[in-house]
Amino acid sequence: MPATELAADQPIHGRLNIFVAFDWGDEIDLEQASRLIGGEPHVLRRRRRTPSSIEYLPPPLRLALPAPALDFAALRDAAATAELTIFDFAAVSVRVRLPLCATRAQLAELAGELADPGPLVATARGLVESVFERLRPAIKDAQLSTASEEYFVFELSPAPPLPAIDQLLVGEADWLAGLVRLEAGPLSADEVREALRLQLRYAPSDLFVPDWSAAVLVDEDCDETLEAIEFANLQLLEFRYTDQQLDVRLAEAYRLIHPLARSWLPFWRSLSRPLRELGDLRIEAHAVSDRASNVLKLIGDQYLARVYRLVAARFHLDQWEQSIRRSLDVVEEVYRTLSDQTATWRAEFLEVVIVLLIAFEIVMAFWRG
Repeated sequence: MPATELAADQPIHGRLNIFVAFDWGDEIDLEQASRLIGGEPHVLRRRRRTPSSIEYLPPPLRLALPAPALDFAALRDAAATAELTIFDFAAVSVRVRLPLCATRAQLAELAGELADPGPLVATARGLVESVFERLRPAIKDAQLSTASEEYFVFELSPAPPLPAIDQLLVGEADWLAGLVRLEAGPLSADEVREALRLQLRYAPSDLFVPDWSAAVLVDEDCDETLEAIEFANLQLLEFRYTDQQLDVRLAEAYRLIHPLARSWLPFWRSLSRPLRELGDLRIEAHAVSDRASNVLKLIGDQYLARVYRLVAARFHLDQWEQSIRRSLDVVEEVYRTLSDQTATWRAEFLEVVIVLLIAFEIVMAFWRG
């Protein structure tokens, strides 16, 4: 029988899953990548209830990475393992696993350490930089972006000393909220309620509680759940990266406005190239969204679909996508306005030239007469 309360000195077993996503370009030829670095097509792990229709299309490439050196005060001498998953839309995910055997207080301390992910991201980037360089020939518009997205999942065994889930949610709500908020100190009652607001249970003994930075997953067999979480983290990175690119384009468009207004020859500047680049960016943004959404279809498994929706809600993926579409419309409208103004100035200038030429011809006719 599960314990009725969580003892302070008894170790809790499980794993810490660390996901760090990077963007490497526009597209990766997975067949060429496989020839360059090896690795194997990754097949989605599944439970018996998972429909065979749920799989990656196309399958990403997965390869093992050297064991990273991580130093957590709460996890002394824990041996970490790491692997890299490479998707065709040029997003990659580093997954690091560390075994957990820590007390309640040690896990809270670990959550506080993870609140500063900078060293972890730097370690993950160091693990994959050499892989990126070897894969350059297979990557379209290869660029090791500085953008990254990290997520942590505390995967806990439902066996004792962990109490039953109903008792855990009541008696250890503060502790659970601290884990998903990566906060070692106490939280207010409002923060605890908000942190635990979204939760999911499939069986009486399991629990999934996601937040923006981390999640708690109490389950025995949860590989497919972790894959859905990892994929949502990749999507968040892609949306953030595209949004940053649009911010750069919008700033460039605004910088063109004042020079054009002050110029003596505003019609001389052509905006055809920025408009073509913007069209390419619009196509790329839609392609990234479509590819990232179509690689993993969670149709047929209500539990996995709900897991994904909960994480997507915490990541505000819908709002990110809407923001990208609005930004595309705004940038395009600015460029179109500038282009129309330039065309108007050009037409007016040509009209003046024509009038001057006609006047010149009239003067010359009188002069000759």
